[in-house]
Amino acid sequence: FFEEANIMNPVPTVDFGRATLRSMLRIALPCGLLIAQGLLVGCSSKADAPAVADEPLVTVTVPGRSEVTTTVSFTGTINARDETAIGVEGEGARVAAVLVEAGDRVRRGQVLARLDTSIALPQLNSLEAALEEARAAAELSRAEFRRAEGVAASGALSAQEIERRRSAAVSSDAKVKVAAAQLAESRARLARNEIRAPSDGVILTRNAEVGQLAAPGSEPLFRMGRGGAIEMRGRVAEQDLPALAPGQQATVRISGLDRSFTGKVRLIGAVIDPASRLGSVRIDLKPEPALRPGAFARAEVAISTDKRPVLPQTALLADERGSYVLIVGAADKVERRDVRVAGTRNEGIVVASGLEGNERVVTTAGAFLRVGEKVRTIQPERKS
Repeated sequence: FFEEANIMNPVPTVDFGRATLRSMLRIALPCGLLIAQGLLVGCSSKADAPAVADEPLVTVTVPGRSEVTTTVSFTGTINARDETAIGVEGEGARVAAVLVEAGDRVRRGQVLARLDTSIALPQLNSLEAALEEARAAAELSRAEFRRAEGVAASGALSAQEIERRRSAAVSSDAKVKVAAAQLAESRARLARNEIRAPSDGVILTRNAEVGQLAAPGSEPLFRMGRGGAIEMRGRVAEQDLPALAPGQQATVRISGLDRSFTGKVRLIGAVIDPASRLGSVRIDLKPEPALRPGAFARAEVAISTDKRPVLPQTALLADERGSYVLIVGAADKVERRDVRVAGTRNEGIVVASGLEGNERVVTTAGAFLRVGEKVRTIQPERKS
């Protein structure tokens, strides 16, 4: 059955022939040779490539040594050097007149304001009259005593009468002194109704208003800066305070002003606030209209000048051991160098110790390098 089926439907066969096989071999052999040659060239190139290509390329700088001025910076406010509160002494009264304004320069003894004298003045007049009366009575008593002494030898008056007249004269003189003292007290009270400047200076604030009731213990009517002297009062960190000393020059800047003011350290506080760990310092300044008490100020005090390496901020690294930089040694291998930072400037970070200035310091990507790793460097430009 199967044989008949095969005869009936024969399966076709393909005969490539020898010519076709030769053509395929001519094409396949050159392609294989080209692929093999490419693989060999690739392996050879990878094996023959220099090891330098695997070494990271880093940017370094030779910092040198720059002139650096060490400063202590702090903030504070402008204040009158000697501020005086001027108020009412003695009995209170209403303000009758105000004669000065804030910012006025005054002289010692100048009247700043006057209080109402409607009660004090009549009392003064009454005491003046009482003094005149006491003086008249004393003059009469002295005259009677002189007459008694004149007739004492003749016996016209008894010794008792003469002694009485002498006592009356002495008592009258005492009454004159009492009346004079009371009058002086009243004049002093009346003088207190004129509020006067205790010294030369500048009126800082004026709280007095006409009609205001001024009494002892109330808010001062005026605040005055003695002599017009101005100073800056600042707060300095505990670790910076030992570097300051009286007489050091300071540069003070006021918010909103482009210019700076020159002063000197006048006083350094004797104690440190245990809560804030800050100490006080006062900078003496020359009086100027721009230096208004209460203004916010920043100060810098020059401590010393030295030549030290200055690095970009990107070169400084830190870990649990402290601050450090990476340098490229003589064998182009990365080395760690611990440093101590003295401060920052616009140019970068000032290094106090750890570098001489002639090292090749890695400026960027130092965190991705390992100590002992060999690197390639870009030719550095040495700083002056």
